[in-house]
Amino acid sequence: MSGSSGVQVPRMDTLQRFAAAGLSQLRDQDPALYEILVREHCRQAETLSLVAASGAADPSVLACESLTIANVTAEGYPGARFHGGSAGADEVERLAVARARAAFGAAYANVQPHSGTTANQIVLSTLLQPGDCILGMDLDAGGHLTHGAKASFCGRYFRAVTYGVNASGLVDFDQVADLAHRNTPRVIICGASAYPRRIDFQRFRTVADEVGAYLLADISHIAGLVAAGEHPSPIDHAHFTTTATYKQLSGPRGGVILMGKDHALIDPDGKRTLAATIDRGVFPFFQGTPNFATIAAKARAFAELSTPEFRQRAARMKQTASALAAAFARAGYRVVSGGTDTHMVLLDLRPFGVTGVVAERALEECGIVVNRNRIPADTMGPTVTSGLRFGTNTAALRGLQPDDMEFCVTLVDRVLRAIHVIGDREYRLGAATRTSVRELVAALCARCPLPGVEMTDRVPASLTAQAHRC
Repeated sequence: MSGSSGVQVPRMDTLQRFAAAGLSQLRDQDPALYEILVREHCRQAETLSLVAASGAADPSVLACESLTIANVTAEGYPGARFHGGSAGADEVERLAVARARAAFGAAYANVQPHSGTTANQIVLSTLLQPGDCILGMDLDAGGHLTHGAKASFCGRYFRAVTYGVNASGLVDFDQVADLAHRNTPRVIICGASAYPRRIDFQRFRTVADEVGAYLLADISHIAGLVAAGEHPSPIDHAHFTTTATYKQLSGPRGGVILMGKDHALIDPDGKRTLAATIDRGVFPFFQGTPNFATIAAKARAFAELSTPEFRQRAARMKQTASALAAAFARAGYRVVSGGTDTHMVLLDLRPFGVTGVVAERALEECGIVVNRNRIPADTMGPTVTSGLRFGTNTAALRGLQPDDMEFCVTLVDRVLRAIHVIGDREYRLGAATRTSVRELVAALCARCPLPGVEMTDRVPASLTAQAHRC
């Protein structure tokens, strides 16, 4: 094929041949690595991930990350790069920005951040000087490392003050207001990584305005619910909204910074808009060359957020989480905060005498992947914990329904009650439990496969039928 200029135009199947050739070369030239990757593919197909931070990128998203646009080096922004040969990269980034803005109803989007954590780092380091005060959610109450934890950069370079939850497990807004007025933070951070309830962004903005602080909303765990209208949006309440692009968005590992009506406000120096300040904060202050293959993958994922299928899946995330919490409560478990408004369920394992790390490892032996998590007033360290965190992002991708959650809880309960505890980290689990639960999990996964990751031929038909009946 030739264009009007006479230049040879690649055929549309060129990328398909390129990707197939790369996979073939990997198999033939590096069989050790290829085998590891095949095993991991099969593991994901045959295990039930109930990790709240998990997701599964669509095959078309993963395809973007393996293509030659990853070879482009072009610092800067579309139309203002510091390298030649960036016309295609400019088109991809403009498309990703437009789709991100449309998906979230934002006036501004920067799609270059390498992760949600990096997006938070960019906002904080751009606005603040070392030693400035920030107010964020305590890690034990459900906050993220970048919200003020001492182990993170933000807890070392800024004066971090943290708020928690009340006796009902809900954000303690009296404490938020009191701490804000006593400490006058430059930035207040809302959003969480282990908080299962609805976040009142408008109320946080009220407190921020009272003390003259910027409000940063980190929606990395609920971005899909926000985009689908299943959770209130922070876009026009927060000055800045950040999110990872995987998890609920089923995109690549990456981040994005969004802004609403405040994008045109002038920054503290009085020199430029907040939007321009964040652009300069991303590049050249914090990052160099973006990965355009990842930006292409983000563009692909953002396109799906406006589809009826995605909105239905987001609704199912909430419905299955609610059913999961109710099933755990019926089985005798203490659900932190008494339930969930999102995709997330947090269990307090202390009444069962099992630590989070023991429960996590025993469940993984049986094909169920979750993660240990600290809970309010936890006395265990972060590598042990007293809690267990569940999420329904990947379950919803598999097409599991609320009615399926009773069966999932039955499997989890069977494992946890079969654990023989030896210590905070040590335990024994019978082979019969391990084998029977793994078989049922594999059957459930075969009945409801991840999109594009079907492995049903490995599961006996009798077990598949049993999973249908459960």
